[in-house]
Amino acid sequence: MYKEKKIAIIIPCYNEALQIKSVLRSIPDYVDYIIVVDDKSMDHTLDQIKLVHDLRIIIITHKKNQGVGAAIASGYKWSRDNNVDIAVVMAGDGQMDPDDLPAILDPVCDGVADYAKGNRLFTGEAYKMIPKVRFWGNAFLSFLTKIASGYWHVADSQSGYTAINKKALHAINWDKMYKRYGQPNDLLVRLNIHNMRVVDVPVKPIYNVGEKSGLKIRKIIFTIPIMLIKMFFYRLFKKYMIRNFHPLVLFYFSGILLNILAFPLFVRFLYFWISVNHIPKINFLAWMMLKILGIQFLLFAMWFDMEENRPLE
Repeated sequence: MYKEKKIAIIIPCYNEALQIKSVLRSIPDYVDYIIVVDDKSMDHTLDQIKLVHDLRIIIITHKKNQGVGAAIASGYKWSRDNNVDIAVVMAGDGQMDPDDLPAILDPVCDGVADYAKGNRLFTGEAYKMIPKVRFWGNAFLSFLTKIASGYWHVADSQSGYTAINKKALHAINWDKMYKRYGQPNDLLVRLNIHNMRVVDVPVKPIYNVGEKSGLKIRKIIFTIPIMLIKMFFYRLFKKYMIRNFHPLVLFYFSGILLNILAFPLFVRFLYFWISVNHIPKINFLAWMMLKILGIQFLLFAMWFDMEENRPLE
């Protein structure tokens, strides 16, 4: 136990035969359960897990590959059903430092937060350690996630090093959580709907330790942003219309509508400008007015959203 809390470490695995033994052996003694979820690995991951003789290890196997989000959900459901106080997610590839575990646990154990999330970007050297494509992709997705989730203070949305308390474990429907690499983004939206407190915790980024990433940029460059757009509207509907109406919904939808109406006026303005070298004044003024109003409505909506969620920081 840690600070009188029952702790479970959830390790989602898919083809982690190279690193999984060292990860399992690095788990501190104060952890009560080590939930290893094998997502239908194609290598010898399961054999390597069984070589580690630790009574805390519980193996969950998926009959077919479902994705890292589904593997984490299986671990969360086991933790929920077995009265675990705090469930921590660690990767099976050695990219999460066990020395950072107390820092991840403390805010949740002390009742400061319902969900603690590792942030690899706090260090000014992160951009040198994280592969460039992943660094800038992370920055882009983190910005979208701020808008979609309402947690404007969360800077590293893609970090999977997290701790969640019993209250949140029982609040979320894990069968509906996104099953693949967008799981951290999806979960933040769902936590916000339930008004869970989230805190960022500085952690050390670890790369080039023999890990083999299964992340394919071409597969997520469109899927995660599309998912975030859907979850953004889902959050507005569930939190600000069903649970408690808030005028920021009107600002968001007015801003979106005005920007949509401005688009055909912009196309018409460009057509006349390019084809006959003439700018229709009324057309231009109408487009400019709609665009300025649309942007102002969106900015006010974001500001309202930030203020509404400030107590959750």
